Amino acid sequence: MRVIAELPHPECKISIFSLNQKYIVKFEQGTFEQSYKLAELDLSGGGVNDVFEILDEEFISTVIERFKAMRIDFNTAYKRHQF
Repeated sequence: MRVIAELPHPECKISIFSLNQKYIVKFEQGTFEQSYKLAELDLSGGGVNDVFEILDEEFISTVIERFKAMRIDFNTAYKRHQF
């Protein structure tokens, strides 16, 4: 797996990888991460530029909201077990 692009964003790290004719888009925020896989054949042939088009601000906003929900879920579970 190799990194083919990184997109700057103030709220999370966004990396795009290439592996076995798939693009993997990874979002990282602190200790949490989300990954999305796209087959190259599912895109229109524009390569990584097609991936950039999918990663618009509306989509990134939903990813950020999901990070907030992930953090709440994890903290709730952690507090139930108080290590």
